[in-house]
Amino acid sequence: MRAITLLTDFGTADYFVGAMKGAILSVNSQAVIVDITHEIPAQDVAAGAFTLLAAHDSFPKGTIHVAVVDPGVGSARRGVVVTAGNHLFVGPDNGIFTFVYDRNPSFEAFHITEENYFRHPVSTTFHGRDVFAPVAAALSTGVVPASFGAAILDPIRLTISTEPEIIHIDRFGNVVTNITRDQFKNSTQLIVNGTLISAFRNFYGENVGELDEPFAIWGSAGFLEIAVNGRSAAKLLDVKRGDQVMLT
Repeated sequence: MRAITLLTDFGTADYFVGAMKGAILSVNSQAVIVDITHEIPAQDVAAGAFTLLAAHDSFPKGTIHVAVVDPGVGSARRGVVVTAGNHLFVGPDNGIFTFVYDRNPSFEAFHITEENYFRHPVSTTFHGRDVFAPVAAALSTGVVPASFGAAILDPIRLTISTEPEIIHIDRFGNVVTNITRDQFKNSTQLIVNGTLISAFRNFYGENVGELDEPFAIWGSAGFLEIAVNGRSAAKLLDVKRGDQVMLT
């Protein structure tokens, strides 16, 4: 049985997440539903895209990932079903699947237009419940992605810098860059907001270096991170998402 994951910016104080789960179970009462997170900052598509990338491949092949961070709900923006890397993705065509596309160049995307799979009436403010949740549920029963609409050759992508930069700051204040091992192989250190970082650690609590010394570490999402043991590296370095990083 395919699992269905949910990733949204809905929070948990309102009825939104529960309603999405109800819409799924109304189509497939045996569905296995897993929450990735509902604490993506409101309307922050880029944060949702990174979190989806970091989490999705921990799940079994065939998992269906519903990602709804959707400032354009009710507008002309498309809904999509995506097949990539033996996983399925459902959500708005607003760039939230950008990193998935980049990691899986052979992906396929389909425009969700077949209204027979929707929950009716469709609210113009809640496509998570009325479009994306029932489509995911239909996928979990064996409906194939092409059943929902025509193939899309031009899915929306976020503008991702090709230069080293900060793409995420986690709740501990660890600074995640877009630097991969391949990009770093000819470098030995980096500069972040004027601070030279030359120390590397294998794990956060490794007893190396001085107190409050920023260090680099390879994070679980496959990107180079900057951390400070027991403190927020983002606050110490006074940086934010989008700031540039220099490799030396």
